[in-house]
Amino acid sequence: MTLTVEILLVIALVLSIIIPGGVFLIGERNKGRFKTSLAVNTFFFFGILIVATVMILTGNTAVLADTTDATSSGFATGMGYIAAALVTGISCIGGGIAVASAASAALGAISEDQSILGKSLIYVGLAEGVCLYGLIIAFMILGKL
Repeated sequence: MTLTVEILLVIALVLSIIIPGGVFLIGERNKGRFKTSLAVNTFFFFGILIVATVMILTGNTAVLADTTDATSSGFATGMGYIAAALVTGISCIGGGIAVASAASAALGAISEDQSILGKSLIYVGLAEGVCLYGLIIAFMILGKL
């Protein structure tokens, strides 16, 4: 029973990434494709998530009680590693986007007036802090495993 729910959750995650990506990339090139992609993502992800929740709540408790501690702890450990990887990767991607915007604007401002170097470096440093916060959270997750 739990294997079916896990497979269904993985399918929900994959569909929520692949289908909106296809709608965005293959679809018509206009401003509405962003909204369409978001709507399709929301529909598939939450729809399958609701179905998985219903399957969990209506499942047979005797089947769920037969799982051993080794399999549940192995699954929890694996999900912990995935969470640590995701938090590091996503925070670094966000930090990279923020640094790209802040650094290019800072270089343009410094080329006009060199007295604002310190102020602009603060904003670039704050953008880099996003990556460090993600790394700290990843270490906290790995410390709990």
